[in-house]
Amino acid sequence: MEALLLAAKSLSTDCRVIADRALMNSDKVGLFYNPLEYAWAPHKEYIRRFGGLGAKTLLVGMNPGHGMGNTGVPFGCPEQVRETLEIRDLEVHQPPILHPKRPVYGLDCPKPEVSGRRIWSFLSELYGSPEDIHKNVYIVNHCPLWIFTPTGGNLTPDKLNNVEGGELLQRCDQHLLEVAKILDVDRIIAVGNYSHKRISSLNHDAILTKIPHPSPASPLANRNGGADWRAIVREVLLQDRPAGLS
Repeated sequence: MEALLLAAKSLSTDCRVIADRALMNSDKVGLFYNPLEYAWAPHKEYIRRFGGLGAKTLLVGMNPGHGMGNTGVPFGCPEQVRETLEIRDLEVHQPPILHPKRPVYGLDCPKPEVSGRRIWSFLSELYGSPEDIHKNVYIVNHCPLWIFTPTGGNLTPDKLNNVEGGELLQRCDQHLLEVAKILDVDRIIAVGNYSHKRISSLNHDAILTKIPHPSPASPLANRNGGADWRAIVREVLLQDRPAGLS
């Protein structure tokens, strides 16, 4: 879908410029990766294959972790990207500067990402094929940048102050609204508190709901082997389910 591709390219370029100026002047930021640059091939494939299938629900995460950082796909646990989404054999380059504690292996990365595994395996169980998933739900992250502390720790956007992240996150807000408009969504589901807070402040017509983040750091997501988290997500997703979906 050309409009989504253009929007993603524009976001990538703008976030690079803003982050080079604002993030890299912060003592708390050591480095950032932009998967929309070095992992553009699988990200483009995700948009090309799944961005125009009619989903009216937008699922919004926070920013890349290990999964999208290697695969370029939102919540992109490498095994799920290969096996569930069937995105394989595409080149992933290296970021301009690598942190020694944050290597990038690409689509063949052997390390799973728990959050992405939970999201994509659940959606596959609920809807079926990757095409059927994306007739119902399309996933995007609010911020495209994977950000690290000087020691290589994960630095999420909610930890940025207004000087460091204000302009960057406002640009991400604009992109989210652009995606919602392109897809003509009628419902936005925030994954976790950060996304819900950002979306709540924006001017949009979609119904906004929230699901708990599937992070392994979340007691709720881990409870009963993840069954409680899946039950909550199922209830939210199927509130306005299409006729005939069991």
